[in-house]
Amino acid sequence: MIPIGKKFKLPSVFALTRAEDIWKGVEKVLYEEGKMIHFQRRGALPILRAKQIERIITVKNINNHLILSCDGITFSPIIRDRFERDEADAVLDYLAHSEEVDEKAAKLFSETGKIHDTYRPCYAALKCEEIRGRLRVFIYLTIEGKAMAKFNKDGSYRHKYGTGIIGCDIGTQTIAYTSDKECGLRNLAERGNAISRSERKERLLLRRLDRSIREMNPQNFNDDGTVRKRCGKWTFSKNYVENRKKLSSLHRKNSINRHLAIREDVNHMRSLGDVFITEAKNAKKLMLRSKETTVNEKSGRTNRKKRFGKSVRIRCPGYFQSRIEMKFTSSGGRYLEVPYDYRASQYDHTNREYVKRKLSERMFPLSDGTIVQRDLYSSFLLYNATADNSTGQLVIDGMNCINSFASFNRMHEEEIERIRLSGRKVLNSGIRARGGERQNLK
Repeated sequence: MIPIGKKFKLPSVFALTRAEDIWKGVEKVLYEEGKMIHFQRRGALPILRAKQIERIITVKNINNHLILSCDGITFSPIIRDRFERDEADAVLDYLAHSEEVDEKAAKLFSETGKIHDTYRPCYAALKCEEIRGRLRVFIYLTIEGKAMAKFNKDGSYRHKYGTGIIGCDIGTQTIAYTSDKECGLRNLAERGNAISRSERKERLLLRRLDRSIREMNPQNFNDDGTVRKRCGKWTFSKNYVENRKKLSSLHRKNSINRHLAIREDVNHMRSLGDVFITEAKNAKKLMLRSKETTVNEKSGRTNRKKRFGKSVRIRCPGYFQSRIEMKFTSSGGRYLEVPYDYRASQYDHTNREYVKRKLSERMFPLSDGTIVQRDLYSSFLLYNATADNSTGQLVIDGMNCINSFASFNRMHEEEIERIRLSGRKVLNSGIRARGGERQNLK
């Protein structure tokens, strides 16, 4: 980064921070699961972080106002609601009495072992985004401590913390959960019909872009439609450039909507209980292509090796699970993962046996004849997990399953009926909306 910083006249703080980011990518390849180093795409908008708050991007308290300055340009953030005001006041209080706050936090930690939130500004970052055809620059301020609580207009807490156990089965596109109060099955990263419409627009734009680039560059494609290895220059039409900008804008909007939808689900989970039990993270493994080559028995064609990469990208189950873990651990709750041999989707508590079922079996009968939905029943078995005295690992508590199944079955039937009456399609659930009641998402 030293010659690059000199060539482009990049401040040393930015160069140092960028070098740390690059080294993290190298460490993933050397010591973790990474396989190759990925570079930023040419033309990508930069993100500049200054890891030292007193240099380049500085934050000061001037006349009880939060003033940020960068390269001689000073400005004050616009406070839009009570939450931002509380956050800004906490930062201003630290800047005004930094030595007293640090001394108080150090004394509290030495006496009780508790960590006091000082709200010290750690570092700032400049992020460039293109929104509606205009280039905008945002400053992100990283603050030490937990985020302030949010309040409603009447002064009550917006997000309430519940108590109890929550068993959650996280799929590639849906989540199913069971708690003391509620049993639910819903699509991941979904807020009404807006996301479905935007995703359909994405697909149509991608097809349009593919047709355009093939018409403008026929010399770069083989007869079977694949791209040639040694292709020449690419020519892009004006419509292609405009549609690519539209696609980029759609990606930005859908990404924000997915993050907001997932955070709403996470807050709802925290309101139901304080102990969250789920299976281990496997989103990265589900994205990988299948290694074995199989042939379809009916058609005789070779099956695709694609698995769940597209579903994972659109529904973001890994992001949901990471946000859940962070939310429960930071708010005084517990996040637990069952071992891989737990097999919640194969256990039958009525005869205490494991029955291997196909992935396509979404509704199946238990040994006593009760029909259950696969994902909801898996969340019920996760809800009834208990620690084994000999190994300490979580196992299924058969007696607790028998005692709590009547209550679960009632909530289970109510949830299935609610999904059928709402007309909304829950992906891969096996539940069909009643005729004429499904919403039109076109």
